[in-house]
Amino acid sequence: MTRDDILQSAAQVFRQKGFHGASMADIAEAVQLQKASLYHHFGSKQEILLELLDRALEMVTERMAEVMARELSTEEKLRQAMRVYLKTLSEQGDLVSVLLLEFRSLEPAFYSRHIPNRDRFERMWRDLIQQGVDEGAFRCESVSMAARALLGAMNWTVTWYRRDGPMTMEQIADSFADLFLNGLLAIGHS
Repeated sequence: MTRDDILQSAAQVFRQKGFHGASMADIAEAVQLQKASLYHHFGSKQEILLELLDRALEMVTERMAEVMARELSTEEKLRQAMRVYLKTLSEQGDLVSVLLLEFRSLEPAFYSRHIPNRDRFERMWRDLIQQGVDEGAFRCESVSMAARALLGAMNWTVTWYRRDGPMTMEQIADSFADLFLNGLLAIGHS
């Protein structure tokens, strides 16, 4: 039994029961370990949660960095970043659900270790939007608010997206990108 196996199972347990509803015994049972053996790998449920959050953020940050490094227009970079991020959310459902829904369960000491990683990821989105503003491709009153709105819309898909639904995650990403880049108003509408 590896740490990765335990973390994968813990993510499933946290997604199903919520962090506060899950116990170390639930995680141990999911990986078919004695509870005492689980403590050999992790000192606490908080430690497991922090490692899950770190892994999730590392994954989405690396994927975002790959998009940011591409030689593309800012508009296309934003579209691709949205596609990659939403694809990751759909493929890594347990892990990202923990990231998006359980981070508030961290105790203060663990929370303060988590926040710089989260802020770094959010800063990548703000920087991309700011680049578009600086180039004259995007217009917004507040880059920070635009990034939060964009992330909020995408993050919430973990609660409603279904693989067997009417749209693929790529179609949803393109729809969101069109909405954010073009807005709701019809061109020429006064």
